[in-house]
Amino acid sequence: MSAERPTLPPVRLHTEAELARDALAAPLLARAARLARWAGPDTRVGAGGELAEAQLPAAAAHLGLTPDEDGAAEASEAWRLAVDTGLVDIEDPATDTGDPDDGLDEDDEETGDDASGTVTAGENLALLTGGSPADVLAIWLDGLEAAYADATAPVFDDFADLVGEDGSIDFDALDWDPEAEAEFLDGVLGNLYLLTVGEGADGAPVPLPALAASMIVPDDMGEPTDDVLEQVSDAMMRLDDQFRVLEPIGIVEYHPVDEALLVEEGEETVPAADEEDVTRYGMVRLTPLGLYGIRARMLEAGVDAPAVGDLVDKGADVLLGGIAHYPEAAARAEIEGWLERRGTDGAAAELLDAARGTDPLAPLRRLHCQQALALVGAEAEPAVRDVLGDGELGGLARVWLAERGAQDVPAPSETMIFWLAVDTIAAQLEADGDLDELQALVEGLSGQHSGFFEEAWRVDHPATAEVLEAMGRLHSDKKQAKDARKAAFKARSRAGATD
Repeated sequence: MSAERPTLPPVRLHTEAELARDALAAPLLARAARLARWAGPDTRVGAGGELAEAQLPAAAAHLGLTPDEDGAAEASEAWRLAVDTGLVDIEDPATDTGDPDDGLDEDDEETGDDASGTVTAGENLALLTGGSPADVLAIWLDGLEAAYADATAPVFDDFADLVGEDGSIDFDALDWDPEAEAEFLDGVLGNLYLLTVGEGADGAPVPLPALAASMIVPDDMGEPTDDVLEQVSDAMMRLDDQFRVLEPIGIVEYHPVDEALLVEEGEETVPAADEEDVTRYGMVRLTPLGLYGIRARMLEAGVDAPAVGDLVDKGADVLLGGIAHYPEAAARAEIEGWLERRGTDGAAAELLDAARGTDPLAPLRRLHCQQALALVGAEAEPAVRDVLGDGELGGLARVWLAERGAQDVPAPSETMIFWLAVDTIAAQLEADGDLDELQALVEGLSGQHSGFFEEAWRVDHPATAEVLEAMGRLHSDKKQAKDARKAAFKARSRAGATD
């Protein structure tokens, strides 16, 4: 059947207003905004726009942080985000301030801080309170990129030893590959996204060992080797550090690795063996804001990451084609949103017209069309009756009318009955539904008509041969399965002769 499928299942996002509220409540962005409002012309920054060391105690105190190195580090992190997201602007220093020979004024000489710029409120600061939800989310996404860069940055003890004479960083000395690091974290977040939006996912926290193993252990590996287990342990420790960095921007809820499990082996820290409580190894869950942010990054990278609501302003043809492989609940939600936007007047005729076709996705379009017509309700009946004589839609129309208890529904011809049976199974095969349900459908349809396979191979439907072959694989009755395979052979021979 058709191979054109979305890369990922559709995600159901919160509204922009809800997401914007979550973004404003993210601890790191909230602190950055508070520092941006606190800062003024007297605030001193370094050459890279970082808050001067002498300013850090006051910044930490303003944020209610502890007056120690940890508080200063958190204040510095919040300030960097304020700069990166345009909440503050750093202007060039005035040329007439201080000694022109060294760029230091009297206070700077006492503290040892370089006066490298004047701080003013950035344009984005006003947007946090006066802008639209989309404005807030755009600022937050900039913050996410900054936090992501911090999460994938190397850890080093002495930065000066890593800088070459030309000012470049010697990454080889770090034993760090920035592209590989970013690719690894992208893969982890992609797996976490899939585990969150996949059909049957319940949004439960994911154990860190399982997430690390998803990136390290090959799918076809049975019992992991010691080397692979060591790689998983190393990956867990990397992810533990990275999720600690990412949590304050609001994309994850993270329960970190229990430090009591960590034991020193030389210079490396690895998790000790304890299988009693997996939560002690770290648990992570994507927040609604995290789903939004990771999807935005994937879309930027060209990944097909649909969301429920993407199709509400499209035509019926795009709607039915777009939801072809959606899970049932997501497809229904998309149809409901489309009908709410489109209105029911004329919707049935538009849906029926879009359901026509002989391409591989056409059976699924007709299946979803029937479901959409059920949501349109009684207003669809005139349009449905108009297609009773249509070879592709007549069977669908009769089923829909019968389900509503409509009167004066003409009986279908035998040709239409067999065509609808093939079309129905073709739709389910394309949908890759539950095998037990598909087997029950196959046996139910073939059992309703004596000599089903003697007639089915003559059905003028593009998927007849494929459907009969599938029925031969799925039917539990050996004789019926054999009859189905024979019928499939006849169908292929008939199609070849026609060609």
